[in-house]
Amino acid sequence: MSQALVDLVHRYTEAHPGTNPWMTAIDNVGILRSDVPRQPSPLLFQPSLCVVAQGTKQSVFGTRRYEYGPGQALVVSVEMPAFSRVAAASPEEPFLGVVIGLDRKLVSEVMDSLAAPPKISPQVPRGVFVTDYDGPLADCVIRLMRLLETPEAIPHVAPLVMREIVYWLLSGPHAADVAKVALADGRTHRVLSAVHALRANFAEAIRVDELAAIAQLSPSAFHRQFKALTSMTPVQFQKQLRLLEARHLLVSGAANAETAAFRVGYESASQFSREYARMFGAPPRRDAEAFRRPLPG
Repeated sequence: MSQALVDLVHRYTEAHPGTNPWMTAIDNVGILRSDVPRQPSPLLFQPSLCVVAQGTKQSVFGTRRYEYGPGQALVVSVEMPAFSRVAAASPEEPFLGVVIGLDRKLVSEVMDSLAAPPKISPQVPRGVFVTDYDGPLADCVIRLMRLLETPEAIPHVAPLVMREIVYWLLSGPHAADVAKVALADGRTHRVLSAVHALRANFAEAIRVDELAAIAQLSPSAFHRQFKALTSMTPVQFQKQLRLLEARHLLVSGAANAETAAFRVGYESASQFSREYARMFGAPPRRDAEAFRRPLPG
């Protein structure tokens, strides 16, 4: 654990009263803090590097559970729904984390500039994994946090540090997974195209054979490779997207439960309520009301 990073993140949250997550003056960089453990919460992960400075976090993607603590980071390379919770935190030692968005275009640019790019296997890469961050990568995260104390330097220095972070990811033990998603060539590109099609049309009835055709694979091969990438089946992926969008509609006041159900693709309001309660732990209306209340810590 880097005490310097702990001190920087703690100091920032103390100096900037607000709600979790703190979105900083650096594009695609956010800060997480919790003074108490949290129950699992569904959310939609964007491609990102999720660094833990203090405390412990758990995230579940489909059938795979990842636990990561100080000195570790979760790397997500594909937009995916998941359940995430703060597992270890206290007022004396709050959970502190930094989330750094990964821009696929920047990853591709750095990849193209490498004299010896990482070797890529023919297998579909993992869309998420846990890695240690130390040495140069840890130094980059610390420098990003220090930049927040000199905002006039952010436009000039932050893009360089972000590029360096990508370089170290492409030079690390999981370089092939990062690189293959960034390149999105061949089979991976086709599977990703199907994932994006499902993401864009999640409210429509799913036809696995149509998604398989986009990926240019047989339905069975597509199903296997989709799960290898996302840790869930296409049906599970779609259901979580639908319910996350419904929750957004309910919490924002844009729709009531019945309207939200039909807008995200459910034909039965009662089925929607059952599946919503199973995912969020309470019926739609009660959950939305509880979600609007500020959480302590």
